[in-house]
Amino acid sequence: MNAPLYNTEILRLAATIPYQDRLPDPMGSSEKRSPVCGSRVTVDVNLDAADHVSAVGMLVRACALGQASSSLLAADIIGKTPEQLATARDELTSWLAGKGPVPGWTGFDLFVPALPHTARHASIRLAFEAAADAAAQALGAAR
Repeated sequence: MNAPLYNTEILRLAATIPYQDRLPDPMGSSEKRSPVCGSRVTVDVNLDAADHVSAVGMLVRACALGQASSSLLAADIIGKTPEQLATARDELTSWLAGKGPVPGWTGFDLFVPALPHTARHASIRLAFEAAADAAAQALGAAR
């Protein structure tokens, strides 16, 4: 693989993360941290009456890969169920480990150059891990 690890699209996504304000009273909230590089992502979510994400807030203190992954999450999280977020998290984890296809979430093919760099995988997973945990908490709070 000769593709650069930090390509133009990854850097663009890293610079344009939506929902960068924390929610004032979230139904669920989770912070994940990479012990390798210290990247941190906090995700707050609210669910609607049908258990779909209706609001999201994030605090992203991560490397460019973690920021880009957070941007991909934020671009498509509204309307997702906790189950869909857990599936996205699990598919991403499997793909990064070389045990599954590219996740169905839009944009993950951008991270192909990062596949051989296993120390970077934790940062790429942070937002999806935090979102899945926050949504599961919110679902528990809603019931």
